[in-house]
Order: sequence, then C-alpha cells, then structure tokens
Amino acid sequence: MKSNYLLSNKFKVPGWILLSLGIISGIFLSITGFESDLLEMNVFSIYSDNDAFSSSGGFFKIIENSIVDEIIALAIIIGGLLVGFSKEKIEDEFIYKIRTDSLVWAIVFNYIILMFAIVFIYEFTFFDVLVYNMFTPLLFFIIRFNFLKARS
Repeated sequence: MKSNYLLSNKFKVPGWILLSLGIISGIFLSITGFESDLLEMNVFSIYSDNDAFSSSGGFFKIIENSIVDEIIALAIIIGGLLVGFSKEKIEDEFIYKIRTDSLVWAIVFNYIILMFAIVFIYEFTFFDVLVYNMFTPLLFFIIRFNFLKARS
C-alpha cells in the first residue's frame, strides 16, 4: 500500500519521546499550576488583551510572556503527529484500514465528548475543556490505532 502522506518509520521514536515529555510536563503544569520566570521573554503577539480596562492590548504587539506552556503544547502536537502519521515497519492494507478506522473513530468520539461538555460544563472550566480538546483527537487516534494494532 502506497501512502504518500505518511512519514518514514524513523520519526516514530522521536515522536514518542516528544509526546511523552509533553504529556508528562502538561500534566505537571496542569496539576501544580507551575509558572516559571525562567523562560519569560518578549514574544510577538498577533492579538493581546491582558486587561479589558487597559490600553496596552491590541494587534501586532511585542509582549512579555512565559513560553513554557507553548513549548509543552508544541511538543504534544509535534510528537503526536510524528507518532500518528509515521509508517509502520510493515505498512499493508490491514494497517491502512486500522489507521483510517481509528482516525474516524477518534474524531467522532472527540466530538461526542465535546458535545457533552458544551451541555454540562460552564464558565472557565469549559475553557479548560477546550484547551485539552486541542490535543484529544490526536491522542484518541494514537491510543485507538495502537490498541487495534496490538489486538490483531
């Protein structure tokens, strides 16, 4: 089976490393609320509104921000993409079917959870759900794909 959209198998190990470090760091950051000044720097912002009553907000500004959470999010996304879309050692029709079925299942499952959250979760807690929802389709896909692959 020729799949032009898949990366080489050699990207799978670096992907697992990035994904694992990102998830562990993300869980630590979520649980502890840890905010470090170590990686605080001036960054370019397309839009910034730090305070609704301040005139310092606006479009295309340089702001001071800790980039720890951005690095963690990028590690999860890049690692997840590398893991999810790297070829298996043996990439055949069966693996292709498992991959596509897992991708469809992950998207449907993710939106069922999101609909549940829309109906039953409110205020800033819902914002937290939306932040986690950035990562869940990719994570659900990886979990489902590897589960089906191991089971077969």
